[in-house]
Amino acid sequence: MSKILFAGGHDLVREALTDYLRRQSGFEVLQTKNVEAASDLYAKDGPFDLVLLGCLGTDSKALDGLSQMRSQYGCSVAILSTKTTSEAAQRALDAGASGFLPKSLKPEAMVAAMRLMLSGEVFSPDAYLTENAPAGAVQLTPRERDVLQGLVAGKLNKEIARDLDIQEVTVKLHVKTLSRKLSAKNRTHAAMLARDMGLV
Repeated sequence: MSKILFAGGHDLVREALTDYLRRQSGFEVLQTKNVEAASDLYAKDGPFDLVLLGCLGTDSKALDGLSQMRSQYGCSVAILSTKTTSEAAQRALDAGASGFLPKSLKPEAMVAAMRLMLSGEVFSPDAYLTENAPAGAVQLTPRERDVLQGLVAGKLNKEIARDLDIQEVTVKLHVKTLSRKLSAKNRTHAAMLARDMGLV
């Protein structure tokens, strides 16, 4: 069972998400009110597979906490933020975050993103990070290319998940991201566009 530490952010959001993660994902989740207490809790109840730090808008404590947790424990740290801009996302990823999670993510997408990070990958909110990308540019991660290969081959999500040894819900998240990046109406359209664009 994956073990997650959730620290900081709005109390109501943190408590609601902690409860959801425990019930719907099977994660073991411990929480604390602030980033400062996260280090003490990690020392007492760690190690954790993922540390999720809540960030209140422009609050820099989460980024400070990210640096501290990574240097002190070498753990994976993600940021959950109320400020969903490309600058905020890029700043977190540049600081070494395993992911940047906008608070606007749907709960099921949040779980899928966390599973992605727990598998060792970085979750980036492409809708924000590509705001300033050159027109026509399509940037895919290695895993997105793997999933795209499966789509082009006409495989189902569960077949792609089995081939890549990842969760089917993670494949669904990748397909959704690919469709957005390629401006595709559905998975078949995404595969067709990928062929036309020479991405596979």
